[in-house]
Amino acid sequence: MDQQPKPPAATAAPDARRDDVDRLLDALIDEAGIDGQRALVRRVLAAGLGLGQDRPTRLDLKITAAAVEEMRAAFRLFAPFRGTPKVTVFGSARTQSHDPLWRGAEEAAAGLAELGWMVVTGAGPGIMEAAATGAGPERSLGVSIRLPFEESPHAVGSGDAHRVAMKYFFTRKLMLVKESSGFICLPGGFGTMDETFELLTLQQTGKMDPAPIVLLDRPGGTFWRGFARFVTEELAGSGLIAVNDLDRVLVTDSVPAAVAEISGFWRNYDSLRWVGERLVLRLRRAPGDGELAELNERFSGICASGRIEAAEALPEERDDRDRLELPRLVLTPRRRAVGDLYRLIRALGELPSAPSEARPAPPAG
Repeated sequence: MDQQPKPPAATAAPDARRDDVDRLLDALIDEAGIDGQRALVRRVLAAGLGLGQDRPTRLDLKITAAAVEEMRAAFRLFAPFRGTPKVTVFGSARTQSHDPLWRGAEEAAAGLAELGWMVVTGAGPGIMEAAATGAGPERSLGVSIRLPFEESPHAVGSGDAHRVAMKYFFTRKLMLVKESSGFICLPGGFGTMDETFELLTLQQTGKMDPAPIVLLDRPGGTFWRGFARFVTEELAGSGLIAVNDLDRVLVTDSVPAAVAEISGFWRNYDSLRWVGERLVLRLRRAPGDGELAELNERFSGICASGRIEAAEALPEERDDRDRLELPRLVLTPRRRAVGDLYRLIRALGELPSAPSEARPAPPAG
């Protein structure tokens, strides 16, 4: 009888080693007492070992180790406040306390804190200190950056329980964006513009769920109006972005308008989910038949096909038990209809059937 050929030792040995490593990883997770999200923890450990097998440079390993350590520290910072909605305030570290921008940041933060929000900042001086002062130490969180030539973090909310320091801008920006359900940007330099464009890019590309963005200026200021003109005339005018991409942003010099935009965005809208090509919007209250007909007339251009329709939870949502208690609207939007989607969400909050009072957003993350 012909014998089956044996697999070459060179291919069998790596499989055996992988099995041994897998068993060791499972034993290590057991020994550490980890009983939740074990598969994801295992992926993190396996990726670290795989990186070591790739013969990386020392710098590669230092970046990876520091990034993971910094993210862990930030996750621990935010963990006690998961049930509280947060707004991140961006702005210049060079703004002085006598500047109207300082007062605007302070007043906006105070107004949102009164509505139940926590305020997240970069924990530096200037606008960051102003926002933290307005919110108060118990309602502010700081994610600072370690720089060799800048001032140290401000004192407000700088206790260990409310602040974390980071080496890398990319991990810092991740945490400043990931945890928040609203954003206020005040005039600033390269760092503020980088953070503002990061927000616009994440939302334009769908890498971030819809959230209100306010560009808040000093009374009569031209900083953000000039920015909007550049975006409209140069970027949209050159076909580099859609004409309505900036429609999801409120440009204002009014603190009450900024606070109303952040809180009002969440008056009726709760969350969304994609199911194939269909977009499901979960609401606090369903629109009436007449209101739905008006929405379809007003937002007829948002749909690639069909109409905006009231619906029960889709089968995929029921399988995941995903916000089943909430009413829904379902539509198939055309591509790059970001600005229209934001206008629709705002319109849902303005319907007569919508809740009469704004409420804090569902916590992000």
